[in-house]
Amino acid sequence: MPNSLIIAIDGPSGAGKSSVSRAVATELGLDYLDTGSMYRAMTWFMQNSGVDISNSQLVAQTARAEVIQPSIDPSEPGIRVDGRDVSIEIRSAEVTQGVSAVSAVPEVRELMVNLQREIAANSSTGIVVEGRDICAVVLPDAPVRLFITADPQARANRRAKENGSEVTQTQSDLEKRDLADSTRAVSPLEVAPGARVIDTTYMELTDVIAQVIDIARAARG
Repeated sequence: MPNSLIIAIDGPSGAGKSSVSRAVATELGLDYLDTGSMYRAMTWFMQNSGVDISNSQLVAQTARAEVIQPSIDPSEPGIRVDGRDVSIEIRSAEVTQGVSAVSAVPEVRELMVNLQREIAANSSTGIVVEGRDICAVVLPDAPVRLFITADPQARANRRAKENGSEVTQTQSDLEKRDLADSTRAVSPLEVAPGARVIDTTYMELTDVIAQVIDIARAARG
């Protein structure tokens, strides 16, 4: 598929990578995969199954990749677990509090990474894949590899505006998630060698989208 394109995008919560990824995929006619929603869906699956997510061995034994069915349509993103649409449920506070623990389990990451690679390889149009370990682990050979970030205050302001939450608490929550993601033993959040960093702290969303589209078009030739 000479015209297909894989765009790998990493970055912390609240940096705007999901909005950018969806917009770029829509503009370029690509599929879109939110890998973070996959880990959230696995967390919801564990919690809904009564699994103690603090027990990493039990989480590893219970994890099954086939229960996770993400949408790759940028106009209708969402995810199902065993056929049930849980797109709203996975954004709950309970899932948010538990996702770092579940996503840190090596067996869970192995299952999800293999599924993410399979989805990317089977895309007929090309795909934008966003998450926290896409450039370094999942798709290290992607022709476009980006790390989208912003300072904690800017990210907290954006997330609080989206959720109607309090900025100080939101920033605290984001910083705790950053620490958990960047210090986990398996596939930590980091800037992969060769990835291009885009700091969106002082950028408008439309400008970030335009920049990424320009990068993608240049890579596509």
